[in-house]
Amino acid sequence: MIGANLQRSICRLFEVIDDEQNVKRIVTPLEFAKTGYAVVVRVRPLEGGKFLIDENGDAALFASMSGGETDSDSVGRWLADLADGLTFADDIVSTQVDTEDAIAPSIFRVAETAQQLFAVATSRANRQTSDFKSRVAAVFEKAAREHGIHYDVDVELPFAGGMEADFVLHAARPLIVIAANSLPRLLEAEIIHLQSQRHNRQEMVVAVAESQAAVGKKHFERANYFTDKTVSFDPENMLQLLTQHVATQQ
Repeated sequence: MIGANLQRSICRLFEVIDDEQNVKRIVTPLEFAKTGYAVVVRVRPLEGGKFLIDENGDAALFASMSGGETDSDSVGRWLADLADGLTFADDIVSTQVDTEDAIAPSIFRVAETAQQLFAVATSRANRQTSDFKSRVAAVFEKAAREHGIHYDVDVELPFAGGMEADFVLHAARPLIVIAANSLPRLLEAEIIHLQSQRHNRQEMVVAVAESQAAVGKKHFERANYFTDKTVSFDPENMLQLLTQHVATQQ
């Protein structure tokens, strides 16, 4: 019984709307951070029994409205590692499929990619308005003085499309730390973790949220499934996390 109930509950999270010319518009439960707008995907029939699945350029539009840029270097590097079959052209994330069975999973892929694009495009604007990174840096500086840890700041990650780690702690298993003062930056941490796994890398990815309120409670809880660890910032606890990580990797 729980299986049937769960299936119905999940299905209710997606609203399917009939538009003109046999186009289906799917309102997903995913959202563009702090906009109040859901990620909407459209399924358009093509000749030859194919289907075009796209997000109609909403990610680029909302990123621009939020002060972001889809033509930035960070977006360009991220797009260079876009998953096979997905494209970003004319400000629209899209893919084509040949069968109806492939439509549903492709809706998820396009929606997730649109959400990621928004996060990358707006990440710089969000980072510039907070001193949170400097507070995290103070903990790293203390750990370096008192415990001799070694780390780098603002490290470009080629495996993640050139996204930047705020800090990388050097150890047998390197520790990537993302100072997440906003939901887009938290989503970047998830993307970095996903790309690390995709490339079979060994880094541990930790997102340190300024607070649950800064990123949204439900997104904070979700992020623990898509990073190695997501925590709220506490200087003493973070100092302990850094020193313990180095100690266990010796």
